[in-house]
Amino acid sequence: MINNKSLLIVGGLAAAAWLASNSLYVVDETERAVKLRFGEVIEENIQPGLHVKIPITQTVRKFDTRVLTLDTDTSRYLTLEQKAVIVDSYVKWQVVNPTRYYEATSGDEMQAVRLIQPRVDESLRNEFGRLDLQEIIAERRDDLMIGPAEDLDSLMREELGVSIRDIRIKRIDLPEDVSAAVFDRMRSEREREAREWRAQGQEEAERIRANADRRRQVLLAQATERAETLRGEGDAEAAAIYSGAYEQDMEFFTFYRSLNAYRESFEGDGNMLVLEPTSDFFRYLNSANPMGAGEE
Repeated sequence: MINNKSLLIVGGLAAAAWLASNSLYVVDETERAVKLRFGEVIEENIQPGLHVKIPITQTVRKFDTRVLTLDTDTSRYLTLEQKAVIVDSYVKWQVVNPTRYYEATSGDEMQAVRLIQPRVDESLRNEFGRLDLQEIIAERRDDLMIGPAEDLDSLMREELGVSIRDIRIKRIDLPEDVSAAVFDRMRSEREREAREWRAQGQEEAERIRANADRRRQVLLAQATERAETLRGEGDAEAAAIYSGAYEQDMEFFTFYRSLNAYRESFEGDGNMLVLEPTSDFFRYLNSANPMGAGEE
């Protein structure tokens, strides 16, 4: 009797444990879930926490809602001018609609990747196809992928219930036959820009040089004018001084001028003057009274 009672208790506890384990479930913070009844979704987007379900008839599917990375295959795309580029990229995606995600992929992450990758490839092919090579090289990679990411995000939300958070370019390479042509074009472009800058520099230098020459001529002309003015004023002042001295004592002034003439005439060696002895030049040399030589 006791043994039967113990067996019933043990069986009851086991049944309760089984019922609890199959009725209660936990959704982690990084997950979202849907509740199914015979494969049909009866409760959508179950949030994190402890929840209850009916055993056997109801099942729960949980999905990781963290941002996941899809490392796409390296692909070859043609630009607007039909030149090939080799692009290596990756995609950041996230489950945002668990019900739609389950219906489209049966909750299989690999199936989701197989559906997302062709869409990404098509989007990148279209984006690179509308740009020429110069635009692809010149634009920042992040800016280049803004349009494709936004368009693909809208499409994937509707088709798969996932959000395309970002598309990033890891590397853009050129085939060897294209690289040489691109480098030549870039070199020619830089040389053209260098010639333009050099021509502008020479033009600016000529303008500065011409302006400096003009200012130099103006300054020289002003300096010459000032010098001539000062020289004229000096000559006028000297003439006034000479005139005043001459008027004070004409005989002494005449004598002083004659002495200067004698000194300048006989200063060098081998100088010769052919003059008559009675010439007025020897007036003070022939006079016994030089200062009175002019007196009768």
